[in-house]
Amino acid sequence: MPQELPPLYPISLQHGLLLGAALFSIGIAGALTRRNAITILMSIEVMLNGTIVTFVTFARYAPTADLAGQIFSIFIMTVAAAEAAVGLAIVIAVYRLRHTVSVDAVDTLQG
Repeated sequence: MPQELPPLYPISLQHGLLLGAALFSIGIAGALTRRNAITILMSIEVMLNGTIVTFVTFARYAPTADLAGQIFSIFIMTVAAAEAAVGLAIVIAVYRLRHTVSVDAVDTLQG
C-alpha cells in the first residue's frame, strides 16, 4: 500500500479568508469605479464569489461537521444566477431604449 503524501501547499483558514476578502475588495473597487453597466454586474458577481469563498472556508474549518456554509454558498450561487439574468435583461432593455449601457447616460426613469 503506497504511503499518502501530504499536500504541498496546505490551505489554512487565513488563506481562505484572505482570498475571500481580496475578491470582495476587487469587486467593490470595480463596482464603484466603472461606468459600464455590464462591468458593474460582473463586479457584483466577483463580490458574491468572495462571500462564497468565505462561507466555504468557514465551513471547512468549523469544529462540527456542519453543512451551513455549503448551503449558504449554494443559495448565494442561485441568487447570483438570478441577479445576472435579471440584470442582463434590464441592460438589454435599456440599450434598446437609449442605445448605450453607460450608467451616466441612464440617469432618469422617463421613457
